[in-house]
Amino acid sequence: MARMGLMGRTGREGSRASRTDNFREFAVGRTNHLFRSACLLTSGDTHLAEDLVQETLGRMYALWGRVSRIGNPAGYAQTVLVRTFLTHQRRRSATERPLGELPDSAPYSGDDPALRIALLDALGQLAPKDRAVVVLRYWEDRSIEETADAMNVSSAAVRTRSVRALAKLRAQLGGQFAEFAGR
Repeated sequence: MARMGLMGRTGREGSRASRTDNFREFAVGRTNHLFRSACLLTSGDTHLAEDLVQETLGRMYALWGRVSRIGNPAGYAQTVLVRTFLTHQRRRSATERPLGELPDSAPYSGDDPALRIALLDALGQLAPKDRAVVVLRYWEDRSIEETADAMNVSSAAVRTRSVRALAKLRAQLGGQFAEFAGR
């Protein structure tokens, strides 16, 4: 009997180690993508983006036994990231913004830093839910239904927010965007 108990524990410990290894592999593979998406959601606030990614991965690890069995854990991670961002935006402290310049390190590489700064500034002017719609629809290339599911809203709400957010971006970027598009 004592031997059976030891064998049972070893099996559970082995499965826990395997689960941890599987999650570690997933996290290493998805962290950069999650970070880039989080940077867009936060309008370039790399510190908040890091916090959101860390919280997302923590939530994913807590549910990893169930999540790893679903068809698209990467998509689920993006959903968790967006919902974590929207929850953060609802808090009163989320409106506090430090003053200063943009961080030295860019959240992603690109050839035109002026375009990147202009786009991040324009994204920063959007409401959090509008920003989430733009990031999910046009950065993550998700369908309207997938975006609605990730944000826990209707497809009609996604369509409406998408049209309004793009109109706001066009108005904010105005002539600047035409200047950048020609490059």
